[in-house]
Amino acid sequence: MGSERALGFESFGDDQYSLVNVQELTREPLIAVPHRYVRVDDHHHHHLQSPPTDHHLLGMETSIPTIDMSKLVKPEAMDIDELEKLHLTCKEWGIFQLVNHGIKNQLLEKLKNETEAWFKLPFEEKMKYHIKPGEVEGYGAVVENDDKKLDWGDRFYMIINPINRRKPNLFPELPSSLRNTLECYFQELNKLAMRLLKLLGQALKIEEKVIEELLEDGMQSVRMTYYPPCPNPDLVVGLRPHSDATAITILNQLNGVDGFQIKRNGLWTPVKFLENAFAVNVGDILEIMSNGMYESLEHRVTVNSSKERISVAMFFNPKFEAEIGPVASLINAQNPPLFKRIGMEKYAQDYFSRRRLDGKSYLEKMRIKKE
Repeated sequence: MGSERALGFESFGDDQYSLVNVQELTREPLIAVPHRYVRVDDHHHHHLQSPPTDHHLLGMETSIPTIDMSKLVKPEAMDIDELEKLHLTCKEWGIFQLVNHGIKNQLLEKLKNETEAWFKLPFEEKMKYHIKPGEVEGYGAVVENDDKKLDWGDRFYMIINPINRRKPNLFPELPSSLRNTLECYFQELNKLAMRLLKLLGQALKIEEKVIEELLEDGMQSVRMTYYPPCPNPDLVVGLRPHSDATAITILNQLNGVDGFQIKRNGLWTPVKFLENAFAVNVGDILEIMSNGMYESLEHRVTVNSSKERISVAMFFNPKFEAEIGPVASLINAQNPPLFKRIGMEKYAQDYFSRRRLDGKSYLEKMRIKKE
């Protein structure tokens, strides 16, 4: 969800930091892509010569399964078939697009307008929220050395729950109109996420109180991301391949510009979303909780040469004081635990201490190695 970038932000060590900004870089026409952004690796493309795209690693555009929330929250009776579809989709895809989610179009339109307006503010105005050395929350992108390749995007990441974890120099200092709109959006998405998590618990046959104890009023964060057009989009990546270190991530493609890709059957597959649908994906924590029944999704973001892409991802996690591990009711002699147990606070700290995102490598560190 989120996330896109796992837990919503980049993770770096304690080396000397420098701040970069792609949006400013693209204010003047670029003749060539700066070398700091050119990606030549197995996750993206193998060759820079024309044609740059590695078609052996790219699948055809797909429409991921659609879940109709209105069928799952009917006052008179839940649609059991839709719940089974949700269960199978999380097992087989790790992502779905959610329609009839109940979030009013008026709020979504307001969020779109307010977020676009914020990214159009003068650079100096946005720099009031810049990421400080040694931290991960704030606006921009951070780099710890001259060799690190950069993603083609700027993000504004914040922890928003629990409220006492909000940094006073970030959310409280936003323009009041954006702040009020975001607060409304956070409240609505929190309710939606808890409904979804309880439904997923029901599908997995986990008691509702277990879901509530772990996830009610849990760690939540948001990442607003701006991906500028790129003169040669095949040479860059908007967001490098990763799975989200979350329970679920809810992604809102604000301006309807595609670019989200999933790794399916070894191929990178572009995804086409329905208008006003949310993309909801399984994160590493839900894979751990379900003892591998649900699989977190490896995904990335590409950019294009003519349109900017703006997204808002919300990331939903257990409480900081909770312990993460396979849910006890799912474990038995025939289904032994596949993952270790760890406190959420420690899990987050360990995740942030990594040097770089690398597919699902962090989840693998949690896996119990077979003798």
